[in-house]
Amino acid sequence: MPNKSAGNVMEAASGLHFSGLRLDSLRPSSPSSSSSPSSAKSAAAATAVENALPEVPKQPFVIGVSGGTASGKTTVCDMIIQQLRDHRIVLVNQDSFYRDLTADEAEHANDYNFDHPDAFDTEQLLECMGKLKNGCSVNIPKYDFKNHSRSSEGFRKVNTSDVVILEGILVFHDSRVRDLMDMKIFVDTDADSRLARRIIRDTVVRGGDVTSVLERYGKFVKPAFDDFVLPSKKYADVIIPRGGDNHVAVDLIVQHIRTKLGQHDVCKIYPNVYVIHSTFQIRGMQTLIRDRDIATPDFVFYSDRLIRLVVEHGLGHLPFAEKQVVTPTGSVYTGVDFCKKLCGVSIIRSGESMENALRACCKGIKIGKILIHREGDNGKQLIYQKLPNDISERHVLLLDPVLATGNSANQAIELLIRKGVPENRIIFLNLISAPEGIHCVCKRFPLLKVVTSEIDAALNEEFRVIPGLGEFGDRYFGTDV
Repeated sequence: MPNKSAGNVMEAASGLHFSGLRLDSLRPSSPSSSSSPSSAKSAAAATAVENALPEVPKQPFVIGVSGGTASGKTTVCDMIIQQLRDHRIVLVNQDSFYRDLTADEAEHANDYNFDHPDAFDTEQLLECMGKLKNGCSVNIPKYDFKNHSRSSEGFRKVNTSDVVILEGILVFHDSRVRDLMDMKIFVDTDADSRLARRIIRDTVVRGGDVTSVLERYGKFVKPAFDDFVLPSKKYADVIIPRGGDNHVAVDLIVQHIRTKLGQHDVCKIYPNVYVIHSTFQIRGMQTLIRDRDIATPDFVFYSDRLIRLVVEHGLGHLPFAEKQVVTPTGSVYTGVDFCKKLCGVSIIRSGESMENALRACCKGIKIGKILIHREGDNGKQLIYQKLPNDISERHVLLLDPVLATGNSANQAIELLIRKGVPENRIIFLNLISAPEGIHCVCKRFPLLKVVTSEIDAALNEEFRVIPGLGEFGDRYFGTDV
């Protein structure tokens, strides 16, 4: 069982919600080494593959930030931008897309509901965001809040960037806008704080008076929040209580965005790469197993939990046949039947750590073994294998916790193909992958599927995954010195 201190890391409460979870802080990852060094020949091969990457159009990572008026959305956006300063980022405000009021509406502007979805030119917003998403520059309109019309200053030109942040009270309301987002953040601040901030903003910045601000709040702002903004909270991937005051939450989000940016580029190049949906529960387990000071029982416990998730995700990519059963109520249920011809193959020895999770998910599954030795004659890799005789008739789940240079994985995959396993029947399961390893494997085997829990930054000069999690086999089996 894991020790109490490790468990407390997972249970800490910060106010950051992710997929129904609540976390205040996670213990930061300690520096660690990763997979074992490859030979110079292997490194050269990995570099050659990386240099031969296909050219793909650069698309930005789109983040939506929503929440009630004066909830701290802009503050959160500014904090994210400051911490992601090594990326090109552009901020797009939904307020820029208020539509011009008609003459009659302008004459009675105090009775116009600016917090209603109809107040925005959503079609123009979609057009601009669509162009940015496709890597094109756009002209963003400017809005004059005093005259309630588009500013005479014209437009603000926005060029394509690594990250586009779309901020506004109703950016989650329209499903077409939501579908453009890679990540959705809802800033959740109590009503009293939002009202106080709105009074200051609308009187000092926008030239209003306190009485009119309070009247509009009761007549339009609060009802619109209850009817349109609050219901859209359910679409958020991340919910931040206390807005910009929640520095821990913003720090965690930035860490998550940095990770997703790296995964985003690789997954765009190779559609056969699947990263399991990340939650802060998963990030917490990643943090624990990457910590060099974690005790072996805790490392095994949290690794097993994470491996189980990867295995279950991998099983979801197997073919299924429709099947009908009769339920205890006498009703007919139409479902699916599991793939029967299945086999697990572990790359010794780290891959053996994934066998228990596979057996727990697939009763009576056959498991083969492949050993790849890196110190053979003239530097050639030597392969030992023990596989089921009918493996050519099966779908194969290839098991190895770390994908580093990809050379060992390629040797294992080549062996399976020589044994008659079709490439499209191989699913490679691992906990972490280096981009170089993914390039190496997927470039050579485009029909194979790779399922991982996280794509790390890169390989270092010693060909270890960075930040990585060390020599997995030694840590898991307790043989590290």
